[in-house]
Amino acid sequence: MEKTEKRKRFEKVAGNRVQRILDTLQLLKNCSNRNNYEYSEADVEQMISEISKTLKDVRAAYTGELNKVNKQGFTFK
Repeated sequence: MEKTEKRKRFEKVAGNRVQRILDTLQLLKNCSNRNNYEYSEADVEQMISEISKTLKDVRAAYTGELNKVNKQGFTFK
């Protein structure tokens, strides 16, 4: 089965964006070194909370789009 242009574009764009996010999270993880940085538990909780909220929003957007495709609704034939 041959991939469509939309699928190829999605794989390229989404793949690059996911990799960029993973790389950035790795950089954020590097900030956990207490020999170089000072932070509190509240700082960590605030960062993780914001990341989690955004990830939840992304999941909801994809789930909503997938549900649109699966629910055709009523139409006359």
